[in-house]
Amino acid sequence: MQRAVSVVARLGFRLQAFSPDLCRPLSFAQDLLRRTPLYDFHLAHGGKMVVFAGWSLPVQYRDSHTDSHLHTRQHCSLFDVSHMLQISVPAAGAVHLATALLQDPEVKLAGLAARDSLRLEAGLCLYGNDIDEHTTPVEGSLSWTLGKRRRAAMDFPGAKVIVPQLKGKVQRRRVGLMCEGAPMRAHSPILNMEGTMIGTVTSGCPSPSLKKNVAMGYVPCEYSRPGTKLMVEVRRKQQMAVVSKMPFVPTNYYTLK
Repeated sequence: MQRAVSVVARLGFRLQAFSPDLCRPLSFAQDLLRRTPLYDFHLAHGGKMVVFAGWSLPVQYRDSHTDSHLHTRQHCSLFDVSHMLQISVPAAGAVHLATALLQDPEVKLAGLAARDSLRLEAGLCLYGNDIDEHTTPVEGSLSWTLGKRRRAAMDFPGAKVIVPQLKGKVQRRRVGLMCEGAPMRAHSPILNMEGTMIGTVTSGCPSPSLKKNVAMGYVPCEYSRPGTKLMVEVRRKQQMAVVSKMPFVPTNYYTLK
């Protein structure tokens, strides 16, 4: 990973904020299927393209989803995230940069499938699935994002609702779930041991690292303690699930210093 990062430094690319001027409105037809600067690069490397949030992006390459996931865990992978419009290299240099990074034998291309299973193993939220504008940090188990100063000053949007939640109970919490059998998927009902529906799965998939099914979802606070036994309904069948600590797989993030 360090060698891959050093390649970026040698090439002299500097991450920069995406200018609002570049976010021009597109026609309806273009909005249906937009392409990143690496579109042709993905095709040339065997990328299997799918529609994702209005963009054409690779779900995987020639390697299987599982192989790509495990390679990323053990070595390093390159993901195309330019559709997120947060940071960028100049479009004209994107292919040159990606090609240079792939010269490192540790680096391989990875697609949306691996990115989703990796972020789930890490207990990371997907906006629109696991959190949205109606979710508070306390409900989403994201209280760590609120520093002591801000909690005391209450100078952030929603403070009048969120700070009391920090000091007391909330009606629901995002939890991790593990189960065997069929994989849990978004919208799968979560039930207590009496069979009453108490929540819903927001994200779920088989974990290539753990060889178990992992998921996240929301349950009432009294069911959120790790080790709590619950049930999930998958394909109209009920199966056992256990509330589990997140991340499911210990994190090993590389921080550029």
